[in-house]
Amino acid sequence: MDSLPVDLLDRLERFYDEVPRDAARSEEYGPLVLFVRDGAGWPFYARPRLGHAEPPSLADVNAVRERQRELGLPESFEWVHEHTPELLAVARSAGLGVLEAPLMVLDPAALPEVASLTDVPVRTLDPTSPHFAADVAARRAVAAVGFSAAGTERGDAGPAQRDAAVTELDVAALDEERDRIADGRRISVIAGTPTEGALASGMAMRVGDVAEIAGVATLPAARRRGLGAAVTAALAHELRAAGTDLIFLSAGSDDIARVYLRVGFHRVGTACIAEPTAVLP
Repeated sequence: MDSLPVDLLDRLERFYDEVPRDAARSEEYGPLVLFVRDGAGWPFYARPRLGHAEPPSLADVNAVRERQRELGLPESFEWVHEHTPELLAVARSAGLGVLEAPLMVLDPAALPEVASLTDVPVRTLDPTSPHFAADVAARRAVAAVGFSAAGTERGDAGPAQRDAAVTELDVAALDEERDRIADGRRISVIAGTPTEGALASGMAMRVGDVAEIAGVATLPAARRRGLGAAVTAALAHELRAAGTDLIFLSAGSDDIARVYLRVGFHRVGTACIAEPTAVLP
């Protein structure tokens, strides 16, 4: 694993802090900040407060969790371990389970062409297209099915399960998606065929010259066809063409990280995601 330079770490911290701010209000709890989304949409997280040097305490974590429960939000915390290493032990002492995900950065010189990874067409969602709403719904449905069976192994869930997972989009959420794509803050792509429909999807969030690729998912029945790597490469090419200097992502496991190695990403650190540990019956 490469070491994480201080300037790179600072850029990542600024990105994580800025991404939620145009769609959420912030509430500060000592060295932690909780982002509370305004309106409908995927809930945000709590994380270390930008520019605050003091490490979070167990009392800080518990205060945020109490507020999250009060608001009906997931008790979720995200941080970069190399920036706030003390939070790992604190989160675990609070009874939270912590995913330690490989944090990876793109080497542009190692980025392959999309066509070298799969023969399935990959296209970028166009907010001016009359099919935009259907494309967004398909992207989300692929993600829902793909993430319900995490990992890289093939499975049975395919187009039928994707179609069953399609839901009607809230008008405000669709307008937000359209606006973010139109002004360059978001890029979404789908890989699929005319007969099978959407098989894999992913998105990127961009702030200035820094972007995170996230939500890359493939229907289990369509895995082992290079689709996850192709979607990631397509997003990276779009971001590079838009002038993005730093492109990063967090892999859900070491197996998934190997997919991103094929696309030119290398590990530089660890992204931590803490949530309450499931209680088994």
